[in-house]
Amino acid sequence: MKKLTRIWNKSRRDGDDDKFSLPTRDDFRPIDSHEQEEFVRSLERTQAQQSLLWKSVFAALLVCFTAFLIFSIYQQALSPWELRYHAYFMDEVDSWVVISADWAAVLVCSLAVTGLLHNSKYHRRWLCYSCCAGVLLAVFWLYHMLKLPKFRWDVIWLPFGPLSGAGLCLYVDHLLNESSEEVRKLRGYMYAFKAS
Repeated sequence: MKKLTRIWNKSRRDGDDDKFSLPTRDDFRPIDSHEQEEFVRSLERTQAQQSLLWKSVFAALLVCFTAFLIFSIYQQALSPWELRYHAYFMDEVDSWVVISADWAAVLVCSLAVTGLLHNSKYHRRWLCYSCCAGVLLAVFWLYHMLKLPKFRWDVIWLPFGPLSGAGLCLYVDHLLNESSEEVRKLRGYMYAFKAS
């Protein structure tokens, strides 16, 4: 351990740690107004690109889950109780109730995707609506799962899949809004300085 410490201290004295630090020109010189504007614009562009990327990734995941749910609805309508995760509820509910619950899950995911990709000031409402509908759907499935003779852990995704997707989209939107707010604050902190 002492040998590693000596090597690290020696490399710091020799200036090898410059490759691990951010490049700086002069830490004591204020940044010109034009340089500040360019820096903030580049941060805004980067934040917008990252925001679009992450929203697209999570929306694509929810769209894939929605496609699976639509396949599940089709299978349940075509040949009821053939899918194992639906067959557990054969004695508890009718087939049309399971199909309706799956359509409700499709609605929850669709609301979450709409809220995530919609660019208006009310987009967070769509995400909140999807979370509320996801909670109701989770209560429905948990109620019927608790009525089963044996609790089936392999279908725990039925109540928590859509709710988790909606909650995750709400969280991603919150994080992206926070980073956007930080960039807006940085723009507000800009000062007037002209380099001579």
